[in-house]
Amino acid sequence: LPDNSVMNPTSDRNRRLFFLILAATTIIKLWMAYSIPFIGDEAYFYQWGKHIDWGGFYDHPPMVGWWLWGLQQISSSLIVLRLPAVILWIAIVFGMMDLQKRIQPGSEDKAWLLGSLFLLLPFTWSLNLITTDTPLIFFLFFSGYAFLRGELSDSLRWHAFSGVLLGCALLSKYFAGLLAIAYAVYFLPRGLRGWLRLVVIAVCALPFMLLNLAWNSSHCWNNILFNLFNRNEGSHFSLTHLAVYIAMMIYLITPWTGWRLLRAKVLTQQWQLTSLFFVPFALFFLLSFYKTIGLHWVLAFLPFVFLTVGIALNDDELRLHGRWNAFLGLPHLLALALLAYLPSSAFQGMKLHTDIVMHRDAKALINAIQQDRPGDSVIMTASYSSAALLSFHANEYLPVFGEGSFHARFDDNISNFADFDKKTILIVSTRRLDETSFTPYFESVSIRDLVVDDAHFWIAEGRGFKFDPYRENILKKIAATYYRMPSFLPLYGCRFLEQYGFERQNR
Repeated sequence: LPDNSVMNPTSDRNRRLFFLILAATTIIKLWMAYSIPFIGDEAYFYQWGKHIDWGGFYDHPPMVGWWLWGLQQISSSLIVLRLPAVILWIAIVFGMMDLQKRIQPGSEDKAWLLGSLFLLLPFTWSLNLITTDTPLIFFLFFSGYAFLRGELSDSLRWHAFSGVLLGCALLSKYFAGLLAIAYAVYFLPRGLRGWLRLVVIAVCALPFMLLNLAWNSSHCWNNILFNLFNRNEGSHFSLTHLAVYIAMMIYLITPWTGWRLLRAKVLTQQWQLTSLFFVPFALFFLLSFYKTIGLHWVLAFLPFVFLTVGIALNDDELRLHGRWNAFLGLPHLLALALLAYLPSSAFQGMKLHTDIVMHRDAKALINAIQQDRPGDSVIMTASYSSAALLSFHANEYLPVFGEGSFHARFDDNISNFADFDKKTILIVSTRRLDETSFTPYFESVSIRDLVVDDAHFWIAEGRGFKFDPYRENILKKIAATYYRMPSFLPLYGCRFLEQYGFERQNR
């Protein structure tokens, strides 16, 4: 058979353009993965990999911790740790192009244009951080990929594979449940055939859900308390949240593509595809009246939006939208370059100056702390983000002193403050510390200022730590605030309550 690329110069040009954009954006992604300093969230999840667990961690299910454990066996360099995030959208774009050719036979030429348009979107090349969203996006997309393959071929094997991948997504983050709801909305009106396929997907996803539930039942129901209760306390009705959500969606989909998509009939003609993003986005819309919807919450469903775009738009429109995406990306690239290479002094006088110094010069900060460190002392911080970041650069685990916040309480399952009784503790903070807030818990306390690259840090040196008042005033409050469980949940273990001798408190 003749080579179609030879017979069709347009197809050859589209293919060459795609691989040129793929090469350019991959180079940018690798440069950013190497140049942008490790951030607090990444350092926090890195500690999950250092303290690997079999079924979950405080905030979320275990998948990113498992990935980071495996990557740490290779290296702890930034380029290795961030490699899954670098590869993520590349793998997804090939899956999108394959699906387009299957859904719209004869669109091989247009698939290259879809791939080019998607790779030029700022979020696909600028987000190269390894977080819980990395495995979530990967498994959610390929679960949707398998679902669509199953619908196109009427094969239960593809639906079973979709369920397995959905289970892996559920072991990444609970937002994966939104895709499960989308499957239900699509299948339930379709009679026995739809019910059968939904059951196949559910049964194949179930073992992964049970694994995490088993872990929760022996770990204070941490995931459930965090995701359903602790993080939602204080939520209230606000039209501002809704406005932010709508503006964010316009930015992510882009005004030109979003407007063209709204006018396309494909939204109703391809319900098996559009349900994969319409249902989650509708649920986010309702939730946005009470909570701010994070950008990272919606990323997993965007590939299905742009797959629909690839079906709806013609070749000329795809080329035009791709060019506009490239222009949109230029200020993003400039901003990231400035963030990576501007000297820290350029940010002096701004609130973020200290945070930038901490991220860029964490090793220098650690060395400065170590210079006058008493021999028996323990370094801690007052926040989870800085504790994780300094732990990464210090190559030793730093606990968190004080109540902390409702999220990132991984330290509750690592540290036992009874072990620090009578020891000297150095508490590092980016904010000025008040000596009187520490005096009940130490025999003596002194506060000193530490300057690194013109940024001020404060260290409270507490000598002779008193565990008993700390347990009564801090740990007991933490137990009452973050460890109150619904009475109907069976509990088979809770290290935090057990090691401090607290009783279970029910909601």
